[in-house]
Amino acid sequence: MEVILLEKVANLGDLGDKVTIKSGYGRNYLVPQGKAVAATAEKIKEFEARRAELEKAEAKKLATASVRASALEKLTIVIAHKAGDEGKLFGSVGTQNIADAITDAGTKVEKHEVRMPDGVIRHLGIYDIDINLHTDVVKTMSIEIAAEA
Repeated sequence: MEVILLEKVANLGDLGDKVTIKSGYGRNYLVPQGKAVAATAEKIKEFEARRAELEKAEAKKLATASVRASALEKLTIVIAHKAGDEGKLFGSVGTQNIADAITDAGTKVEKHEVRMPDGVIRHLGIYDIDINLHTDVVKTMSIEIAAEA
């Protein structure tokens, strides 16, 4: 299936690229999310007419993500969680806990924007977490998991 990308998609292409993808990926994800349209002659003409508008919207999204990333630099996140004597947590700290802690600290972050390269956190300590605000803006933050008093 050939599609035209309406925004930058990680590991696939930039705005306006005509790419060949598997049908299910296009039909079930890219098209319903508004990230791509089928590459028919009619849609290509329609895209070319809207190209400037889409580029402007993409630039605005990138600027917003950059502002959010600079706001994240100023934050220090400490999450208190119940833990045993040896530093092992009762339960775990996941993406929702981290997103809630960052939002409570003053910068809105969604659960799907939090990337945890090593999976959920199960021990006390300091961890590096990636916050994916845009395909071009990924901010790495240090998050401390401390024992609840």
